[in-house]
Amino acid sequence: MTRLKLPKKEFKWSSKIAYAVGLLVTDGNLSGDGRHMTMRSSEVSQLRTFKKCLKLSNRIARSKNDGWGKKPSYRVQFGNVQFYRWLIKIGLFPNKTYTIGKIKLPSKYFRDFLRGHLDGDGTITTYKDYYNTFKNPKYIYTRLWVRFMSASKTHIEWIRENIFKLIHIKGHTAQAKIYRSYQTARMWHLKFGKKESTKLLSWIYYDKNVPCLKRKRDIAKKILKLISKEKRRKYTRIRDK
Repeated sequence: MTRLKLPKKEFKWSSKIAYAVGLLVTDGNLSGDGRHMTMRSSEVSQLRTFKKCLKLSNRIARSKNDGWGKKPSYRVQFGNVQFYRWLIKIGLFPNKTYTIGKIKLPSKYFRDFLRGHLDGDGTITTYKDYYNTFKNPKYIYTRLWVRFMSASKTHIEWIRENIFKLIHIKGHTAQAKIYRSYQTARMWHLKFGKKESTKLLSWIYYDKNVPCLKRKRDIAKKILKLISKEKRRKYTRIRDK
């Protein structure tokens, strides 16, 4: 059966499919031939998880174009006309970086998609804040931010709307410059503070067996454990006489 005569196929949504789609949205590419797709990452473990989610046997190869700061970059390329067409149907397309919008997926699997998005182009930032230790040596706090990024404002706003609809946290959006190797790119950020990030990470990592980038999950688990042990300390207000 030729490529043009292949019947349409609906792929059944699952946590694995949704996670893989999240990765493809951030670090994937659909070629213009209507058949081939490529997923890139600087972490081989992430590509192995991606392959497992889609049941691929294709090899992982070293990319000719290395990533940020000359970090090694790897890729998985595969061809599947029916899956390609299905991705087009749900909102992906070639050269999607600046114009991608919403992705058509069930709300049930949005957090799996979001976890893939976080593993692809998101960050979990945490540090210890010693700013108020001059008042009391015990005033040490854990700071936490979770951030999602996209060159498309429409896409980042769609993510924000869905997160608010599902778990009622807002975050805030802003545009910033990102410096990559020899070029500067403008990216839209969706950023959540400590309280909202705690709720978001607990929601995203709802089961120990969900597909994810282990490195980021370990960071999330560690910080959530630390925050759960923290107790809010009262400040003493000093009034002028």
